[in-house]
Amino acid sequence: MSSREITNAKGFTDVMNGVDVEFRDPVVKRVVDKFKVRSDAGYEKYGTTLHEERTTKIKGLMKYLIDIQEELMDAVLYIQTAQEELKDMLDEEKT
Repeated sequence: MSSREITNAKGFTDVMNGVDVEFRDPVVKRVVDKFKVRSDAGYEKYGTTLHEERTTKIKGLMKYLIDIQEELMDAVLYIQTAQEELKDMLDEEKT
């Protein structure tokens, strides 16, 4: 396991010790897998982890709040776009 993978796996002691973690819900496993991929992509892009960013004061509370707000605003736009796409699909089925 590379140092990057170890850094990204902090908090998942069982995974780091080579023990497979069992998920009773495959949906939860798929989400956790996506978090891992997203964490790796974030590390590749920014060269740091969220933990390092916080503990070394690279980013403060206000910046985190702004990031959250921006992400939620983006999410609302994605929801609206998906709703419009679904409506268009349903309208096409009716014709």
